[in-house]
Amino acid sequence: MKRRLIAFLTALGVLGLDRWSKWLVENRFNAFDTKPVIPGFFNIVRSENPGVAFGMFADHSSHSRTLLLVAMSLAAILILAVMLWKIERQDNLTVTGLALIFGGALGNVYDRVTAGTVTDFLDFYAGTYHWYTFNLADSAICIGAGLLILSMLLAPRNAAHKKDAVA
Repeated sequence: MKRRLIAFLTALGVLGLDRWSKWLVENRFNAFDTKPVIPGFFNIVRSENPGVAFGMFADHSSHSRTLLLVAMSLAAILILAVMLWKIERQDNLTVTGLALIFGGALGNVYDRVTAGTVTDFLDFYAGTYHWYTFNLADSAICIGAGLLILSMLLAPRNAAHKKDAVA
């Protein structure tokens, strides 16, 4: 019960930080404004992404695209909520990963439902190469996915340790 509460509070924390950071950018920057933070490496920009990760589907401008993306996001959120509800047998890396993904998904679907786009503002680059602009929700989703992968890679090792401890 305590782990479940911590997991859902973590997700709410991600949602809160994501909403706060987007609110700051939306209220202090005009569209496509750029503020260099670390020249030659990192800017804060204001960008509205109508697509999904890495700008996929951004070129398809239709109301049905937004509805489809919201529906898919809501389905993912429901699946994540169920997975978080049933965490009794999960290791801490898995639980943390799921909580981060859940919070990030909530942040981005909130944007998509209320504005039809997702506000991105973190712009990392080296020379002329720019990574895709992203936000804190995207970061939480990526870190959460990394934790899930790490958990899967460590699972055989953890199972062996548990077996040795029982014997």
